[in-house]
Amino acid sequence: MYFRRRSKRNVPEINSSSTADIAFLLLIFFLMTTSMDTDQGLVRRLPEPLLPGQKAEPLRLKERNVLPVDLTADDEVLCDGRLVSADELRRRVKEFVANPSDSEDLPEKMSVSFPYFGVLSVTKNHVISLCCDRNASYKAYMDVQNALVAAYNELRDELARTKWQKNYAELTPEQKRAVRQVYPQKISETQTGKEGGTD
Repeated sequence: MYFRRRSKRNVPEINSSSTADIAFLLLIFFLMTTSMDTDQGLVRRLPEPLLPGQKAEPLRLKERNVLPVDLTADDEVLCDGRLVSADELRRRVKEFVANPSDSEDLPEKMSVSFPYFGVLSVTKNHVISLCCDRNASYKAYMDVQNALVAAYNELRDELARTKWQKNYAELTPEQKRAVRQVYPQKISETQTGKEGGTD
């Protein structure tokens, strides 16, 4: 009886050269599909810095062009001396900035030429003067900020829908710039009270 000697078969090695590529693709996939929290700040344009030797000139505004908004240490919001809710504040600011009826109690309107819109009558010199007590809570401060920004956003949306039948967010960068020129955010902030309040 003859026995055949079994030949040793070599087990083929697994090709691992593409493993790194697969891992890299998985990493990209998870980075693209995972949402991450991002910190967002308040959109504000700071004044231009003074040149060496230049003095700041006091800004003189007519009383009708300034809307005083106060946030007290007790988180109460006063608009032009009257206690208001966040929703009422948004409505009052919107009316103040637009002055649709050209009221003498609201900011004066003047004719200004804008890209895409031509000549419009706008409240070019309006300013919202926000005075916050240092002891007010952060939540109350953000509620006031949100109400102010919401008023401007509504005005911009209305203007964009009238001109292009789109919301402001759907406009091109040039169109957005033109709308912002019509309704620029003009918010001046000051603080009162002592340091070391509650959060």
